[in-house]
Amino acid sequence: MAEFAYRAATFAGDTRHGQVSADNRETALRQLRNQGLTPISLQPSHAPPGRAETASNGAPDRSHSSSLAPTQQRPTLRRQHGPKRADVLAMTNELSVMLNAGLPLDRALRVMAGMTSSAPVAALLEDLLASVKTGKSFSQALDQHHHLFGDFYINLLRAGEASGHLADTLAQLATHLEKLSEIRESVISALTYPAILLVVALLSIALMLGFVVPQFETLFNDMGEALPWPTRVLISAADFVTGGGAWLLAALPVALLAGQRALNSTSGRHWRDSQALHLPIFGRIVRDADLTRFARSLGTLLGNGVPIVNALHIAIDTMNNLSLRNTIAPVPDAIKRGERLADAVTPTHLFSPLALNMVRLGEETGRLDAMLLELARVQERAIQAAIKRALTLLEPLLILLLGGLIAGIMAAILMGILSVNELVM
Repeated sequence: MAEFAYRAATFAGDTRHGQVSADNRETALRQLRNQGLTPISLQPSHAPPGRAETASNGAPDRSHSSSLAPTQQRPTLRRQHGPKRADVLAMTNELSVMLNAGLPLDRALRVMAGMTSSAPVAALLEDLLASVKTGKSFSQALDQHHHLFGDFYINLLRAGEASGHLADTLAQLATHLEKLSEIRESVISALTYPAILLVVALLSIALMLGFVVPQFETLFNDMGEALPWPTRVLISAADFVTGGGAWLLAALPVALLAGQRALNSTSGRHWRDSQALHLPIFGRIVRDADLTRFARSLGTLLGNGVPIVNALHIAIDTMNNLSLRNTIAPVPDAIKRGERLADAVTPTHLFSPLALNMVRLGEETGRLDAMLLELARVQERAIQAAIKRALTLLEPLLILLLGGLIAGIMAAILMGILSVNELVM
């Protein structure tokens, strides 16, 4: 007999924490449902038996009741930083579990608002609950926070409401968001390590030019043109760093801020996204990650009954790279003219022959949504492998580059010292 710690919702919308004894997880879930509780989480516990008996009696945990404390009641979204992507994913997962367990939507929202420790998330849930209570559908309530959820999320839920499968649609959304998060984290991880190495390289060179090279300048002062040209270049670079170092440090934050603002502008984003696709190692990864996001979004939308033209517009909007968006933007118009999807995307030259064949096969068999999701899974595995290969190659290359630059600085200093010795002798 094992002990399981549970968190569950009552029919009245309250939450209970406690422990239950059972042979396995399935038996524990059955016991909770027989008590009229809706399980939210169930984990193995090693708590003392006395505590388990008290908790399993079902005493409600008032510290997590649906009513908020007076200081937290009706928090406003305007006064707090808004919910993050991780909050949306967690909310989608929890709501899917509660609805699949049979809890009504309004009670599920009330329970979640009482459980969360984040004031912005609580404010969002309270606002959604208030909208649902006035008779609006869940998708209409979410539409008031369009900037947070986006077209894909809202349209997919609207299709789920129309088909009567809101809980299943939320489960699909949670899976979709998790996959997108994995892709995003993979790309960020792939780009973070080279960026750190590059910063370390620049700092190392700056330290050598600012502190090491100036120690030899007095030795080279009287040499003039007799110094080898690498040494003269090195001394000039050191003079620039030491003479304008304070100005460079002061101007660096201003330059970074100005650069960030420029890159975040419309023209800056177009230039940045276009250049990202031409990176020697990571350009292909960035492209494949966005196309995977497009395929998964389109397949999920089509599988839930969204018309293909509308689904294409929404799936294109989920892509991060503006250059790729512009390239694939004519596809919905081609579909309106009666072209097949495989033929419409071929002129973009973005999809591999394998991807085009999978799309064509999906259209011929009437299972385009399933084939697009399968294509997304194939692409995800390819992206993971490409990231591993890129990092395996990039790490030694950057180390060699850093070592070469430092070795070049040391060689220029040694050449100057040897020139001084030759003149003395």
